[in-house]
Amino acid sequence: MNGAESLVETLLASDVDICFTNPGTSEMHFVAALDKIPGMRCVLCLFEGGVTGAADGYYRMTGKPASTLLHLAPGLGNGLANLHNAKKAHSGIVNIVGDHATYHLKYDAPLTADIEGVAGPMSHWVKTSPTSETIAADGALAVETARKSPGQIATLILPADTAWGDAHEVVTAKAPADKPRVSAETIKKTAGLLRSGKTMSLLLGGDALTEECLELAGRIVTKTGCGIYIDWFNTRLQRGAGRVQVERIPYVVDNALKVLEAAGDLVLIGAKAPVAFFAYPEKPSALMPENSLCHDFAVVGDDMEAALQALAAELDALASPPANVAEPYTPPLPTGPCSKEGIAAILANMIPENAVVIDESVTTGREFMRATAGAKPHDWLNNRGGSIGFGLPLAVGASIACPDRKVIALEGDGSAMYTIQSLWTLARENLDVTILVFANGTYNILRGELTNVGVQNPGPRAIDMLSINRPDLDWVKMATGMGVDAQKVTTHEALAQAFKAGLAHPGPYLIEVVV
Repeated sequence: MNGAESLVETLLASDVDICFTNPGTSEMHFVAALDKIPGMRCVLCLFEGGVTGAADGYYRMTGKPASTLLHLAPGLGNGLANLHNAKKAHSGIVNIVGDHATYHLKYDAPLTADIEGVAGPMSHWVKTSPTSETIAADGALAVETARKSPGQIATLILPADTAWGDAHEVVTAKAPADKPRVSAETIKKTAGLLRSGKTMSLLLGGDALTEECLELAGRIVTKTGCGIYIDWFNTRLQRGAGRVQVERIPYVVDNALKVLEAAGDLVLIGAKAPVAFFAYPEKPSALMPENSLCHDFAVVGDDMEAALQALAAELDALASPPANVAEPYTPPLPTGPCSKEGIAAILANMIPENAVVIDESVTTGREFMRATAGAKPHDWLNNRGGSIGFGLPLAVGASIACPDRKVIALEGDGSAMYTIQSLWTLARENLDVTILVFANGTYNILRGELTNVGVQNPGPRAIDMLSINRPDLDWVKMATGMGVDAQKVTTHEALAQAFKAGLAHPGPYLIEVVV
């Protein structure tokens, strides 16, 4: 057994049985080990941002880490944007990054670089395994790190001679510790705040957005009359008809300030005090009014369901009916040219029960969540880190994690171009994903941001830097060229028919929606 084989055996013994991969020469012994040892599903992605984004999506839907295989510092570097998103989403990932053989590093070959330095900002834990005999123990430690609550990014660097050298052991990672519990003192204190008569609201995030947690929060709302909010971007929200509906704090600063003025003090449950996504001239970064406070209740990584159960019990709210339960709602199907409002109505009508919706629709989809509150029950995943190009890779990981569920990816055209190679992986793996690409030929969000920072009359060069319509992108040709069935629509009637066809299609299906 060599070091690479001991690492693969260790990953499998530790319940890490999928590897999203884009290998190079330094990783060939690990590739051979993956081939030799049964049990690991290997998914090839043609760009490293697809690798890391897929691992994020897999963790969000399973709660267990996948492994990635990346080639040296440049390969890891290509994956950093979606590692950033994964880190903000608290997704556990085990990165395996190849390196030159230890004795080769002194020659400063072209691909030699500081891999630990590259990995550090987007990882919670980084280690270069020194010998083939230590790689199994290091691999187990990486898995233990990734499985902590909240999930963490562990990056293990595997020099080539560490992979091909002799090894003699396989190590099983220790089981993750139980999630921390909120103290009885904090529960009593928070219950007192909610009984105080002061205007209060719950702000929920992270693991507090499951159906069970939201129902408990809804019971607390009924009992106390408090408000209930979530951030604009969330890792995974379980929503739809029959589930507790929550209001998002708006993305636009002025709108967020109005909402939070009415919300009063906030009880933070898996969330942080709200801040603006960017800084703007003469607008605040911290969005809480000066006369309001944030009260910590449960931090990310705590056992959210146990905390909310205990708080509801302390408030004698367990028997109260949950507030804000969404009623089934299917608006009339629209006609005419595609519009944001019409697309939202079609989604509200046609999202299948138990679907997984991945939202990178950016400006086109700002009101999609409000319009789809009464759709059939489903999960909704946002971009927690703000680095665009997460949607298609996330769809790969989510679909592999949940092969029995329909995945719907809502994509802006500019965002999708960052990781367009993921279409090939969707086709190769025959994943059950329907993709709507909203083709407006521009980075439309940036046009709004140009105004927000005070540029009132942008000239042709500024507008040209925000446009992607010279030449126009042909999404049908790009998709079919990578093995994905596709069609283009310009009207609501055609979109409804195409969406129905895509949902019935057993593999990936792309719809270019001209808006």
